This record gives sequence, structure tokens and C-alpha cells, in this order.
Amino acid sequence: MAKFINSEILDWIASWFGGTVGPDNFWGYAIAAIVHIALLIQVVAVGALIFIWLERKVAGRIQDRLGPTRVGGKFGWLQTLADGIKLITKEDLTPKDADVMLFKLAPYVSFAAGFTAYMVLPFANGWSATEVNVGVFFFVAILGLEVFGVILAGYASGSKWSLFGGMREAAQVVSYEVPMGMCIVVPVLILGTMNLSTMGNQQDGWFTNWLIFNDPFTFLLFWVYFTCAIASVNRAPFDLAEAESELVAGFHTEYSGLRWSFFFMAEYGSMFSVSVLAAILFFGGWNGPIPLFSEILPAITGLEWAYKPGETEWRLTGFLAQVGGVHNIILKATLFVTIMMWVRWTLPRLRIDQVLTTCLKYCVPLAAFCFLGAVTWQLNAWPSICQLIPGPHQYTWTSPGRASVALETQKRPWFPAASTRGQWIGRAGVRESWVLEPQSTVADKQVEPAQEAAPAAVKTTQMTENPKSNAEVSLLSSPEVAR
Repeated sequence: MAKFINSEILDWIASWFGGTVGPDNFWGYAIAAIVHIALLIQVVAVGALIFIWLERKVAGRIQDRLGPTRVGGKFGWLQTLADGIKLITKEDLTPKDADVMLFKLAPYVSFAAGFTAYMVLPFANGWSATEVNVGVFFFVAILGLEVFGVILAGYASGSKWSLFGGMREAAQVVSYEVPMGMCIVVPVLILGTMNLSTMGNQQDGWFTNWLIFNDPFTFLLFWVYFTCAIASVNRAPFDLAEAESELVAGFHTEYSGLRWSFFFMAEYGSMFSVSVLAAILFFGGWNGPIPLFSEILPAITGLEWAYKPGETEWRLTGFLAQVGGVHNIILKATLFVTIMMWVRWTLPRLRIDQVLTTCLKYCVPLAAFCFLGAVTWQLNAWPSICQLIPGPHQYTWTSPGRASVALETQKRPWFPAASTRGQWIGRAGVRESWVLEPQSTVADKQVEPAQEAAPAAVKTTQMTENPKSNAEVSLLSSPEVAR
């Protein structure tokens, strides 16, 4: 976006004054950063606005109530907005025994950590604020910083109840990061990358390509991840940091007004972000259950729809496919957030010893077991669910006024045969694109006439016998072609 702003907008403005702007101008990057921040802040703020209303309706249904029904119409659509206006007008109090600077800083630290994690989350193929090769690692590292805001709030409030809540949160988050990290390592192992966009692209196709259906261990691993995600974002039944039955309100007992609302914006923002990560790691990301934009619509209309990995030229069909992908991933993440709300209003709160026991005696061993199982499955090349599903690989689609169109499809994107999406490299076969495309140099020397006249033969070297990690490297025997 920065280069587009520099070359198309700022350069056009500078041409009025007889100047020019290069593609790497600072102001283009600054404007692009502001645009990205403005878009992402809407995800967090508007998301919190919707999820608070949704939680009230879910809680009402579970408790045989109606929830909000007055403000904003029959379903109370504007109830959360009304509460936000009320919080803005409330008095901002600071306890006399509090550390004033840290007390006021803590809500913003918590919110900033939850917001920054969105920088690397792709909502469609290439639609992310920053595409990082170690996106998974960056996400987990940044999201873990949210606990510092809670610890600061508990320490700086000058209240023993707030301090107890902050220390509980610290113990809980540090404990659950261990099994959660082990759960995230398994998709990285299978897909062979930490780039979140690449992870989503490798699960393109039918829903059987989703990683949750790869083997029984990844299916079980998702539920371990989801349990750890609920605990890491401080949601019931793991919300010991704000247990009102024991600690008044926990770490935010002394907060009021707008600063109190920042803690809850951070909580709902983190709920949505870990749900988006779950959708990317286990449920195909922005890819729907059927390959509508990558296979079906191109076969029916004869047009290219979904962008190929690395494609940069804008086209309308590609943009519509991206919008469809955004709707897919938001729908999946919203479903996971709804399940978190369902769990909160269904299960009773655990004690602090039960929370840590659940982590150390259940989640950690289960995550380790699934990790070893997934590694064994990959090494032995045991079949996944899509390989076990019988049926033809060719389907025929008929549209009104057009002849029947034969659609060649495949069950797994790493099978190179009969693919309409180009040649995919096997999962865990080769790691990153910079490994796949080495910069080879050919010495300038005289080529013998016999070799020069011979056609370029392609030799194929198979790196492993594992069909799931089958990476093929093409070697061109002709130096002229290689050059």
C-alpha cells in the first residue's frame, strides 16, 4: 500500500509543483500505517461493541431471559453504545494509595498488546497489515504481553484484592502459554511455515483440506488449544483474576469510567484474535468449506477469481474473492467467540488450584501426546481423512445457457496432479519460498553445439518417499535455459 500511495497519489500531487516522489518515500509508509491502524482499530472497537451485545443475548437465552430489548429497537442493538456513552461521562477516580502513573498506564498497556497482535493476522490472502515470515511466533509473543497490563493494574491500585487478582492472572497466563505453544507448533510442523498467509493458502480447496481433519491428533489438539485460549484471555471458567465472589472485582476493582472499559475492549479483542488464529491454524482460514472462488466459479464462468499466491495485479473478481474470504474468516472466528460465551454461562468458575491443575495435569500432557502423535503420523505417511474418502476426482458443473464444464479437482493441495491452482509444494516438504527459489548462477562459458541443439530436458529428483512431504525440484540440464 505504501508504494501505491507514493507512486500513484503523492507522485501525482508532487507533479503539480514540478516535483516527483519515489516509491520508498517516508510519507507513503506513514499514511499506509495510519490507514492500517484505522482499519484494525475498527475491528477491535466495533467487534467489542457487537460481542458485548451478543454476550448479553446469549446469557439471556441460557438463563431463560430476553436480554437487551429496548435501546435501539426490539433486539436492543444500541445497548452497548449507550453503555459506552455512560462510561465516558463517569468520573475517573484514582485511589489515594495508588501509584498514579502506573495506575493510569495499565489499561493502555493491556489494550495495546491485544491490538498489536492484529498486525500479523491475515483476513484474506495477503490482506494483513504486515506479512511476517514468523507471524505465529510474533502473535503469541505479543499477545502474552497483555498480562503486564493486568499485573500493573493489580500492583498500582494499592488494594490487596487487586494485587491478588493480578498475581493470579500472572500465574495463569504463564502456565497456559506452555500447552498453547505446543498446540501451535504442530500446525507449523505439518505446514512447514510460520507465515500465517502461507498456512491459509495451503489449506485451500475442500473442507477436508483443513488441518483439523489431517489426523486424529490435530483434531484433539484443536480442543486443547481452544481450552488454553479461553484461559489465556481470562474468560470463565478461568476468570480467577476478576472473581467477584472472592476478590470484589479482581485486578480492576479500583477502576471506573473509560479506563475500566479499556480492559474489556482488550479482553474481547483478544477473544476474537485467538479465534482468528484458530481458524487459520485448524479451519482453513479464509477458505470456505467448498472451493467456490478457486475452482467452482472459474470452471463455470471461465474467469480467474481467487488471487494466486504472489499475484499483485488488481482485478474485480479477485477483489470479490478476497471479500468472500474475509466473510469466511470472520464467520468462523465469531462462531468460536460465541462458544466461549456459551462456556462462560454454562460452567461454574474453577478455583485457582483447579485452574493450574487443569493446565499442568491435563492440557500439557495432552498437548505433548498430540505433538508426538502428529509427528509419528507425518513420519510414517499415514493417510489423512481426505485420502480415505472414496469418489471420483472429476465433477461436472452445468450453468444455464452454457455447455457442461468439467472441473478437475483434487483432494489435497500438495498432490501435483490435476490441479487448477498450479503446482503446490508439499506440506513440510520445503519450508519457505526463499528456499524454493534459490538464486542459481551459471558461469559464462562456451556451450558445445551438441548440447546447444539438444532440447532442455527436465530431471526430477524426488526428495523423499513420503507422499505428504513430496517436494520435487526441477533441474534444467541446459545452461542457456537455466541462465
